[in-house]
Amino acid sequence: MYINNYFNTTIWSEQKPEFLKSLNKASNKYIAEARKREKKRIKEFGDFGTSYHSTPLTQDNDFLDFRNYIGQKSWEYLDHQGYDMSQYQTMFSELWVQEFAKKGGGHHSAHIHWNQHVSGFYFLKCSDKTSFPIFHEPRTGARTTKLKLKPDLKGVWGGTELIHFKPTPGTLIIFPGYLEHEYAVDHGIEPFRFIHWNIQAVPKGMAKDVI
Repeated sequence: MYINNYFNTTIWSEQKPEFLKSLNKASNKYIAEARKREKKRIKEFGDFGTSYHSTPLTQDNDFLDFRNYIGQKSWEYLDHQGYDMSQYQTMFSELWVQEFAKKGGGHHSAHIHWNQHVSGFYFLKCSDKTSFPIFHEPRTGARTTKLKLKPDLKGVWGGTELIHFKPTPGTLIIFPGYLEHEYAVDHGIEPFRFIHWNIQAVPKGMAKDVI
């Protein structure tokens, strides 16, 4: 019998260590500013569980080479899905850096990015002791008919519901914005910092700030 895998969800990943040094340095000021904005709240309640978010990075030329790279890769990602990208341009909706609290507890609950064609992460500081992204089965019908998997299974199967993606510094991940994801609770053992972005494909001529 033929096995036909339809409606696959594609996640691209690669190692891009050449961006690490410059982006860690460029992002330091943004994390420092984020900590400053939260100073009053932290003084009163502590920073356990905090995720420090930067202001937008889309206009900072220190991130220009990186923006150009992930913008092009996002275009290629959509082209690989079979979309007629000759009709579209890719445009950043959001680009920011964030870092979880040193005392631990940082995490993100499961969510998706509505109306975004491509989302992605680039990991600046992480290890096997830090948080990591978890991707969820996106097919509603599959969730409602969930069965128990065989206890001795290894790897990813058709019935796999969660993907635990363990990055290293320099790991870049690209995935569809509709794919539900979360971040595991960080224990504050080692620093955890990453860049996150959302990209839309818009008809040519509509984008003002096209990458």
